[in-house]
Amino acid sequence: MGLNTDRARALVSAPMVLLVLAAFAAAPPIRAADGAVPVSAAPARAARQSPDWLRDAVVYEVFPRAFSPQGNFKGVISQLDRLKDLGVTVLWLMPIHPVGKLKAKGTLGSPYAVRDYDAINPDYGTGQDLKLLVAAAHQRDMKVFIDIVANHTAWDSVLIGKHPDWYMHDADGRIVPPNPDWVDVADLDYSSPALRKYMSGMLVRWLEEYGLDGFRCDYASGVPTDFWESVRPELDRVRPGLAFLAESDDPGLLTKAFDIDYAWDFYHAMSEALTGHAPASSVREVWERAAAKYPKGALRLRFSDNHDQLRTTGQAGLPAAMAASAVMFTLDGAPLLYNGMEVGDGTESAAPGLFERAPIAWEMAERRPQVAPYYRALATLRRTHPAFTRGEVHWLRNGDEQRVLSYERAGAGESLVVAVNLSSQSYTGNVDMPAGEYREVTPTAATAPADAAVLPAQ
Repeated sequence: MGLNTDRARALVSAPMVLLVLAAFAAAPPIRAADGAVPVSAAPARAARQSPDWLRDAVVYEVFPRAFSPQGNFKGVISQLDRLKDLGVTVLWLMPIHPVGKLKAKGTLGSPYAVRDYDAINPDYGTGQDLKLLVAAAHQRDMKVFIDIVANHTAWDSVLIGKHPDWYMHDADGRIVPPNPDWVDVADLDYSSPALRKYMSGMLVRWLEEYGLDGFRCDYASGVPTDFWESVRPELDRVRPGLAFLAESDDPGLLTKAFDIDYAWDFYHAMSEALTGHAPASSVREVWERAAAKYPKGALRLRFSDNHDQLRTTGQAGLPAAMAASAVMFTLDGAPLLYNGMEVGDGTESAAPGLFERAPIAWEMAERRPQVAPYYRALATLRRTHPAFTRGEVHWLRNGDEQRVLSYERAGAGESLVVAVNLSSQSYTGNVDMPAGEYREVTPTAATAPADAAVLPAQ
């Protein structure tokens, strides 16, 4: 439908439906809402220039143990066509190394307790199987990251017996964990030049042998920034155009070493808003604070689920999880899908699931047939509108900021206005937006109730 107004009245129905409108190049100049902080207002220092493909990415996290009945690389290969159809462009494999047994948590141990950085978990397959997976992904224009756990190792790591001096020790000379809760891992000491040399060489070997496209670096802030900055040029020489993802929310990591980091602040604010513990406006406030402290052009990974956290479907329900995804696909940054989200799976892989065999309930696709089309539609929307990946963010006022988020993505000759209801009650009210000709581009009827509409201003 068409609409020419600077003050639209929108119906955003429960449960939590995304409403998107688009104003095209003929629209007048964009204005930000009062008090909004556009991306361009970030600090003057610049972030490292990320690969262009990363700004367009939809990242998909795979826990190979849980992902398929086989629980291995072949089980991932068998689903690549489905993931491609879903809109995935980057495949992130959780740690693929052998898992430590000494002091292990649970029956199987955490994949983040690595026994040997230079080996592959035999439960997942062989080096040749991994090469086949990378090649199959590349044939489908998908990138592949593996997880690197550089801060700590398992207690039975192949390194600990040979090089105990590469570890942190207490006053009594005993090797210690990084913190008292991580009892299954031992803390590495980066004051050792020999450790740094080994870790740098290890990363280079993985790139050279397997043709990987990047690394997701676990607890990146637990490793000295100067190590990451020193190793990055070595990796760029081996694999130009690779990407580095930091599991961290440290702005300093994005100036020289990393291309993208975790938007933990966004995750926590969204979780609080979806569960009714904070207003929707708190998500905007967190975004504004990050924009003020992060380097200009910084890229952030936006997520509502991952292997460390309880499923959003479990915490707040499926409609809330879908609302959160609407925001992470349309706000700035790159969205993350954690395996199983696309069928509304509620299986937890946070503790104790991280240490046990907890297969994804793929059969949920039959009971929740609306979920997969919804994610495909979000990915298509993001791919076909460059303003979502290249445009600025301008927050827009609406009539109920306790429950509704509204913002504009402006760039590439278009303006898109997004309104997402984070509550379980329908919202009918004003969203202040720039004047112009608008049409609705909300994802298909399969993903939203028929009564989601744009109403004329009153």
